[in-house]
Amino acid sequence: MSHSAVEVLWSRNESPTVKTLAFKWDQEVLPGQFVMVWTPGIGEIPMSLSSLGEIKTITVKDFGPPSAAIISTNPGNKLYIRGPYGNHFTRTDGKKLVIGAGSGMASLAPLVDKNTYGIISAREKSEIILTGNFDQGKVMVTTDDGSMGFKGNTIEALKVFDAKVDMIYVCGPEKMLFAVYNYLKDRGIRAEFSLERSMKCGIGICDSCSIDGFQLCRDGPVFSIDQLGSMKEFGVSRLTYSGKRIQM
Repeated sequence: MSHSAVEVLWSRNESPTVKTLAFKWDQEVLPGQFVMVWTPGIGEIPMSLSSLGEIKTITVKDFGPPSAAIISTNPGNKLYIRGPYGNHFTRTDGKKLVIGAGSGMASLAPLVDKNTYGIISAREKSEIILTGNFDQGKVMVTTDDGSMGFKGNTIEALKVFDAKVDMIYVCGPEKMLFAVYNYLKDRGIRAEFSLERSMKCGIGICDSCSIDGFQLCRDGPVFSIDQLGSMKEFGVSRLTYSGKRIQM
């Protein structure tokens, strides 16, 4: 499980708590796959890449010591990365809708092209990121407090979304994924969901990311809407970092 040392080329603030860092890495990564990013002496966390070209990026939210250390890495300093791991989204050339909540938009960003619509949700304006990836008029923003876009949630946005699409991709907190799944499940729409759960190793040893016998690091993190339909734990319970099962 050796790490590649990559130099941070530049960084950009996306919001008060989210930053994008860019680096060169000669490794193919597919949309939806993740890497493990290590900060020596602090810890290691899984992250999806937010762009996959010659210059790759990660878009990081500050939610604990490892992510805070990654965010504070200045241009010219090193990040330590291993991977990529997991499966990936199924690409389509047709029209598609990406639905992201908070920092979940980072995983979806590589899918965005001229045929892509977006629904981006957050609690407030300061948490909305990556709207500039979409062509004008193709992204809908919703916030819980109404500080940007319209006041409401993802499902309320879906109810007024009127474009016909060939595929829907979803990433964000599991409660949001569960709500979107329930809204879509009987509508005959192709959809893929990227799940986010506690992950320690990234290679199927620790089992902390398991859900109904699947391991997100090896069998996911991307699952089809049909696969989610067979998961009794989806949207209901999960394992904490220490291995305790808790209700959502």
